Amino acid sequence: MAENKKEIYIPLVENRTKTRAALVYNSELEPLRIPEYGRTLQQMVKILKKIDDREARREFADTIIYMMARKTKHVKDLEEFKHKLWDHLFILADFDLDIDSPFPKPTPETVHPKPPKLPYPRKRKKYRFYGNVIHSLIDKAVACEDPELKKELIDAIANHMKKNYLNWNKDNVDDEVIFNHLYELSEGKIDLRAGGLELLKKDELVRKKHYNKRKNNHRK
Repeated sequence: MAENKKEIYIPLVENRTKTRAALVYNSELEPLRIPEYGRTLQQMVKILKKIDDREARREFADTIIYMMARKTKHVKDLEEFKHKLWDHLFILADFDLDIDSPFPKPTPETVHPKPPKLPYPRKRKKYRFYGNVIHSLIDKAVACEDPELKKELIDAIANHMKKNYLNWNKDNVDDEVIFNHLYELSEGKIDLRAGGLELLKKDELVRKKHYNKRKNNHRK
């Protein structure tokens, strides 16, 4: 008995060999403006924009709004929820939709507002090797009202400045250089130049790295 064979028709790309089927990838399609609504709704919005009759266009828009509501788990009759759906309809239409909306029409500026500019940290050209953290610590030390805490904080800042200086410049540095820099960075509000403070030594601030030398035995 002859077997019943069903013919399967695959649309072929024009001007190509008949053995290659037309494959359309999502990367070749128009990007989804709101992915949760899917591509079908986005295509319906494109059809909506081509309807000339204003009343028919509004009726079709109501249908799309209903389908958008069905995409959610629970259809809500809240005005806020309806407002959100109409905003989404205009977004899907790329804000190019002439229709009588029950709510104010959104604009790209209201839907996608530009974020406020963030204040950049102040940059000082001199003594960058100390880092920006030092400047913040100096401000806190100047504003500190507890004498004991202020002294401890200033001592820590001075030693940290010396450590950063040594990391930047491997040679040793006199404490007076650090005191002068601290006086300048604090705009004269912290003066250790004649206070008799002795900072930590280089060996105490910068740890030496020891590397284990291994001999490589090469096989002949």
